[in-house]
Amino acid sequence: MPKLILSMDGLVLKEIALDKEKISIGRKPNNDIQIDNLAISGQHALITTILDDSFLEDQNSTNGSYVNGQPVKKCVLHNNDVIELGKYRLKFIADVKRRERGDRVEPSAALRSSAAGASAEQRGDATQMLPPDVLASVTAEEADDNPRLGIVKVLTGPTAGRELRLAKAMTTLGKPGVQVAVITRRPQGYFIAHAEGGSFPQVNNRPIEAGAHPLNDGDILEIAGVRMAFSLTD
Repeated sequence: MPKLILSMDGLVLKEIALDKEKISIGRKPNNDIQIDNLAISGQHALITTILDDSFLEDQNSTNGSYVNGQPVKKCVLHNNDVIELGKYRLKFIADVKRRERGDRVEPSAALRSSAAGASAEQRGDATQMLPPDVLASVTAEEADDNPRLGIVKVLTGPTAGRELRLAKAMTTLGKPGVQVAVITRRPQGYFIAHAEGGSFPQVNNRPIEAGAHPLNDGDILEIAGVRMAFSLTD
């Protein structure tokens, strides 16, 4: 599993495994990672991990969060990225072996869209939008190990007929605050997981369960009241 290496002034303090979906960082003792320093806000930052991807989100901290020297609000974490909180450093170590094996990981509740929807400037890649009813935010790198490209075609609503190519490793679809789903592209194929909202997205008129649900060619999705058709190219 991915982990963080906490250090200050070059001295390694401890290693923290990212063994939970959400890891909170802050000065207060109720955080998963407590840093008792006045430069750190009570609830400073949050790291969310789903499948093989981790995201950092600043929690409106007083002094801000930095990744590799750049101030960030929300961003994808890559192997060897360094998170800077005051004088403290948290080096992110991805689970490279798991990526190479192509293991499948089942998330329990998945990812908030706010973490997945980081701006293109912070992530360094493009963001695709399907306004006004469908939000699609692309994160992470290309998943070239899967040769068959997935496509989602909107069937209902003002954007009916629009197609979205699922070329990136992770795409979020839905309406923030209502219902958001995450579609991930892996060597084994495409998977959909619930990310936000009181009800779960539907596949072929049945709500999915918690965790990652595999998608098959021809599946009909319903996310935030919008019906879509999922297909695979040859």
